Amino acid sequence: MVLALVGMPGSGKSTVGRQLARKLGVGFVDCDQVIELRIGMAIKDFFASQGEQAFRDIESQVIDDMTRTACGVLATGGGAVLKEANRQLLRERTQVIYLRVQPEEIFRRLKNDQQRPLLQVDDPKLKIQQLFEERDPYYQAAAHFVIETNRPRIPTMVTMIVTQLELAGLLPIETPAT
Repeated sequence: MVLALVGMPGSGKSTVGRQLARKLGVGFVDCDQVIELRIGMAIKDFFASQGEQAFRDIESQVIDDMTRTACGVLATGGGAVLKEANRQLLRERTQVIYLRVQPEEIFRRLKNDQQRPLLQVDDPKLKIQQLFEERDPYYQAAAHFVIETNRPRIPTMVTMIVTQLELAGLLPIETPAT
């Protein structure tokens, strides 16, 4: 089984994904890292030189490739769900977990991050709000599970995800050792 994490930039997909993979004893793949290896440069630089559409095309190829694996945790890019084809691939081939976080919290987490191309604008707080309003319906449509991630610590989020997967019958229920 592949678990795909979707959500806004700063929602914790990579950080939670690594911890979740470790807890489940499976591999972890960060789509953004795979993309950077393929394009041979930072995403920010590729965005600036080639544009968003070229980036989204490569992102789609990576999602297609990475969702063919038998098991693991996949952290997608924040805009991965913008394309219908990506949403469909993710829903069909993976269990999609939407790490949902409110715009104010995203801003708090990312206000000093200079590596996010879509946030290099005059009013990043407004941009985050606009992106959230645009993308939230797509994340919701793609998701099998929604986890609210406003303030919980990473281990708590991992436990929340594992519990949801157990309740859905996708993982064996862990019983405490006696």
